[in-house]
Amino acid sequence: MEYVYLLTNTFILRPYVFVFLGVSLYSGQQLLGWRRAGRFFGLTWAIAFICEYASTRIGIPFGDYFYTGSTQDHELYLSNIPFMDSISFSFLLYASYCLALIFVLTPAKGVNQQGWLFDPELRNSWPVVGLTVVLFTFSDVVIDPVALQGERWFLGNIYGYHQEGIYFGVPLANFAGWAVVGFLSLLGYRLMERGTNATDPIPRMVVKWELILGIGLYYGVLAFNLGMTFWIGEMLMGIVGSFIFVPLTAVLLNTLWRGLFAYRVKESSE
Repeated sequence: MEYVYLLTNTFILRPYVFVFLGVSLYSGQQLLGWRRAGRFFGLTWAIAFICEYASTRIGIPFGDYFYTGSTQDHELYLSNIPFMDSISFSFLLYASYCLALIFVLTPAKGVNQQGWLFDPELRNSWPVVGLTVVLFTFSDVVIDPVALQGERWFLGNIYGYHQEGIYFGVPLANFAGWAVVGFLSLLGYRLMERGTNATDPIPRMVVKWELILGIGLYYGVLAFNLGMTFWIGEMLMGIVGSFIFVPLTAVLLNTLWRGLFAYRVKESSE
């Protein structure tokens, strides 16, 4: 009964986490199907938990940090790791994956087609893996500094570093840890997709809203964390985080235009 209480209270205490998770699961089911989405999210959560467990003991791969346990009586923990923390990696990696796909997949070309060709050869290609890892790590440039200030907003003082890092208190090793989690999760998923599960391939279909929903999730998480950053008065931190994503957003808007509208405008002008 204690676990039921703690899990229920986790939903109450962290509703924004489960809103993000719900959106990502819906988008993942639409894009990948339940089985593939389950493998993607489950594998990412397991690897994130193992890496966090290791880091809080031997400092690898996120660096030497600790969880305070201040909310252990109010939300679900697995060992010394908050349940909501490890599971957050799953929807953040999925959102980064959708964003990477937008840049790598080929826009559909046809008057009655808007979107991108979900090519089986490209969706788990090395360019997608590499770009997803970069975007996934980039997201933490905004997330971790404000999360470290959790005692100043409703996240709470849940973790800290034994030595203050150079980026608003966050050590660079933390970002390397995010890259490790992202790469290992995508590598494992890629291997599973190319094994016996490859006998049930996803057809070469046109995708649109499935990806856009994932991208919306990525920017929704960024907006939430930047909003908290400005709300607690960390103006420099918020401005730096915002400007980091200006070039990416400009390229994204151009890519969305090409995938959704450019070909239709060209066809109508002809």
